[in-house]
Amino acid sequence: MSYTEIAAALGITKGRITQIRSTAPVAERVFFGVGPVSIGVPYRYQTTDRERPLIAAEDAETGNQLEVLLTSMSLGTSRYTIEPERTEVPAGDVIVVCGPKSAPIGADLMAQDPALGMVEDDGRWWIEQRVDGSRVGSPTDDPKQPQPADVAYVARHMIDNRVIVHIAGIHGIGSLGATHYLTTHLAEVFREVGAQPMSMVVRATYDGLAITDSELAAGPYVW
Repeated sequence: MSYTEIAAALGITKGRITQIRSTAPVAERVFFGVGPVSIGVPYRYQTTDRERPLIAAEDAETGNQLEVLLTSMSLGTSRYTIEPERTEVPAGDVIVVCGPKSAPIGADLMAQDPALGMVEDDGRWWIEQRVDGSRVGSPTDDPKQPQPADVAYVARHMIDNRVIVHIAGIHGIGSLGATHYLTTHLAEVFREVGAQPMSMVVRATYDGLAITDSELAAGPYVW
């Protein structure tokens, strides 16, 4: 419908329709569902003065930045932690920041992706294309010339009429890099894939906990 037709149907002016449209949340927010969106990051048991559950600084910052992104698009948020034994995804629209090594929930979601997966080979993790077996590894793990860069897996699932966004960096900083990419490139990703299930690989460079740049490394692959 045209703006004039919408205005007539609602009994308001065309100018008011334009005003509503200009102040409405961006269309690409549907990538994360309708909200509210639960954001989950993993904790791991590590020993300091005693064994205790700890959340890595990179994962904590990823959760914070995702909350900022969703709030900027007028989506309500909540937070939860992903225990090492967790297999169930919370109800509603969800973001799962978790690799297959951290908890079964990460491995189970990734197993549903027909395009990409993560594999471990000789102590090093890779993101692998299922069709031809080609792999993308973290530059941080390069044995000859390690670089301050990492890669991350990003997927969007539609399960039981809700959205589950899955983010898994090879290292924790990779998930933060993926969040940086979504923050700066979500509109173009949405223009390409719409609201379809998909996955992609993001590469990011970093300085400490600061992401200095992020780019698409492979995909997006719609499934």
